[in-house]
Amino acid sequence: MTVRFIGAGPGAADLITLRARKYIEDSPVCLYAGSLVPEDLLAHCPAGAKLVDTANLSLDEIVADMLAADRDGLDVARLHSGDPSVFSAVAEQTRRLDAAGVAYEIVPGVPAFAAAAAALKRELTVPGVGQTVILTRTSVRATPMPEGEDLATLGKSRSTIVLHLAVQRISEVVDELVPNYGEDCPVAVVAMASRPDEIILRGTLADIAAQVRAAGIRRTAVIVVGRVLTAGDFPDSHLYSAARDRPTMTPARSMTTTSTTTGASRSTD
Repeated sequence: MTVRFIGAGPGAADLITLRARKYIEDSPVCLYAGSLVPEDLLAHCPAGAKLVDTANLSLDEIVADMLAADRDGLDVARLHSGDPSVFSAVAEQTRRLDAAGVAYEIVPGVPAFAAAAAALKRELTVPGVGQTVILTRTSVRATPMPEGEDLATLGKSRSTIVLHLAVQRISEVVDELVPNYGEDCPVAVVAMASRPDEIILRGTLADIAAQVRAAGIRRTAVIVVGRVLTAGDFPDSHLYSAARDRPTMTPARSMTTTSTTTGASRSTD
């Protein structure tokens, strides 16, 4: 029996991997966060599968369902929104499974920040403008941030910042970022990225808070802050630059295979 922690993507039901779909189809038990994971994904579950909405369950209750499935020899598909590597609460679940000796696997998914960048049609790493992306959140209504990871400190690098779980604090976020980024710094807020009801707001630190309040955005949103959002005059990437020094290519050598039955030679190129 194996528990598969599956990245269910940012919202669109077709933004999952082929491996994720196969595991969902093969698992007789599926645990999912009903408030975040699209119901369309559950259509991939096998007939008669046990479906458990974990939105209102405690960590102990969730793990208890996994252990019960383990005792019954049943594979579990544990669906998490986005990608399990960031802000997924997977670490505390796997810690308990390790202690119980239960096998598990982690299947990556499309993270919310990637879906937001796609919706904005922007690259978050632009040559000469920004080559560092900071993924972070704020501490209100969540576990406290470690020392040195507050926005005032992180913002000193002026790197592109992507904030999860922070849109309800948009005014405070702006106040903490303005000293380092300036009021004219471009900002975008993408809510429900990749879904039919997706909302995209573009502005600056000076006006984004008012836009968020006017749109009534309170959850399931990503905030992107940085000059890469409006960059237009920047150098081409060195990777594809015509001026880049390239190694001298040697002609491909012809390979000859000799037939063991006829003694004839033929080129494989």
